[in-house]
Amino acid sequence: MAVTHTHHYSPEYINHLTPQDVAALARRLEEDDYDTPFAALEDWHLLRAIAFQRPELVEPYLYLLDLEAFDES
Repeated sequence: MAVTHTHHYSPEYINHLTPQDVAALARRLEEDDYDTPFAALEDWHLLRAIAFQRPELVEPYLYLLDLEAFDES
């Protein structure tokens, strides 16, 4: 049976992140030096959550999220 995890980062947690914190997170993702794929995925989910709540911090690293705009019409 597969175990799924829901990633939830509180607004308070994300509001306390600094540009330096986000830069370190992006650096880890760029270097892709994780013990497990799940650790990388956790960082990716955190970067994604920051992008939605504080997009100004993630703007230089959007390429790491590989988000594509799509039209729902």
